[in-house]
Amino acid sequence: MIELRTPSEIDEMRESGRVVAKALAAVKDAAKVGSTLLELDQVARDVIFGAGATSPFLNYHPDWAPTPFPGVICASVNDAVVHGIPTDQVIEDGDLVSIDCGAVLKGWASDSAISFVVGTPRQEDLELIATTTAALEAGIAAAQVGNRLGDISAAIGRVARKAKVGNLEDHGGHGIGREMHGEPFIPNEGRAGKGLELKAGLVIALEPMFIHGGSGRYRHGEDGWTLYSRSRQRAAHVEHTIAITDDGPRILTLL
Repeated sequence: MIELRTPSEIDEMRESGRVVAKALAAVKDAAKVGSTLLELDQVARDVIFGAGATSPFLNYHPDWAPTPFPGVICASVNDAVVHGIPTDQVIEDGDLVSIDCGAVLKGWASDSAISFVVGTPRQEDLELIATTTAALEAGIAAAQVGNRLGDISAAIGRVARKAKVGNLEDHGGHGIGREMHGEPFIPNEGRAGKGLELKAGLVIALEPMFIHGGSGRYRHGEDGWTLYSRSRQRAAHVEHTIAITDDGPRILTLL
């Protein structure tokens, strides 16, 4: 069921979003050559729990997953696209790291993701991150009262096609509120003018996931969680939780 939120409820969700933004900023700052993914997970734990929030990722166990998720962040490196489990993997110079994080504060969930390069960057990685960020911005710009869900999906997909990057078209954003994942599902490709009409009070998380090259094909890792690009090309993932309002889209997961 799709629920619309009141302005006061959106204000409360903004506080949850601020916790996520702080956790992601702390993780990015702590990510150095030689850091482990588990160390980054601990950084995020300290921020989330220190703010009096809980993690919707920790012990999350959807039907398709073989085990509950063990971390408070998804940490995906290089050809890992999304859902990477934080392990003792050591970050190396030039690694492209994507971190997805959520928090629940006073009963309200928020969800956001960033991608960045640790150490010496490859120009193509910086371009991929910029393209993925541009797609998120395009999706947010389309999240206007009176538009359709397909307008958001089409805006994201248009950026991917223009840049000739792989797009996980069967993945995408989702509704969010009391639960981290809810209706509607928002694919990263679609037809403008189609789908649900967007109304004030709808809160959604948008999350483009792009891969170097033209293929969006992926495979599941042995852990049953991590998605890897089939081409073994690197990937980027960015996300914001936003509220659709009469004054335009409001990003809830900023510092």
